[in-house]
Amino acid sequence: MVTLHPIKLTGDWHEGFALDIHTISSTFMGYDPYGREVFDNKRSQIGELLYKLKYKSDNAVLDEIVLATSRFIADKWKGKVNAIVPVLPSRTRKLQPVIEIAKGVGSGLQIPYVELLVKLKGTPELKNIFDYQKRSEMLNSAFGIKNLEWQGKNILLFDDLYRSGATLNAITRVLYNSGKVKRVYVLALTKTRSKS
Repeated sequence: MVTLHPIKLTGDWHEGFALDIHTISSTFMGYDPYGREVFDNKRSQIGELLYKLKYKSDNAVLDEIVLATSRFIADKWKGKVNAIVPVLPSRTRKLQPVIEIAKGVGSGLQIPYVELLVKLKGTPELKNIFDYQKRSEMLNSAFGIKNLEWQGKNILLFDDLYRSGATLNAITRVLYNSGKVKRVYVLALTKTRSKS
């Protein structure tokens, strides 16, 4: 069983958490034969599972992530959440971790998995943009709502990695203003150690 160390997340949402820190430590080891920096990374248990799923395409860890995530949601928000809405992936992968985990959690907890968001404009990957204000500007008017089917309901907005909160805040505002939802709860699997 995965041990979690939940971290409270503050933002425009009603309540939010990351299940754990992503990387506990990172030690520079030198350079590989191609001149790229090499690090020895120590990750939390959920961080290591997410890394294996997202970057090593190890689908065998999916059930373990879904189980840990489902337990947290059931303990924290049982009966409070009407639908799970995943953050739209920033890049195309054969298997989209956020979507697959959200579907698994929704199925296990009998909470509808809903693709409620649409991307209105392209945005680059934000992992190399460290300024929160620049991130927010890039995300301005980037998301929309497909329909008002979940108006007045409580939504669980789900993502894999919390860095600065810019994406989750932008989507939360869209859910409240355009989607007319009652409450937004936020859950990220992991959180970076810094706000970068």
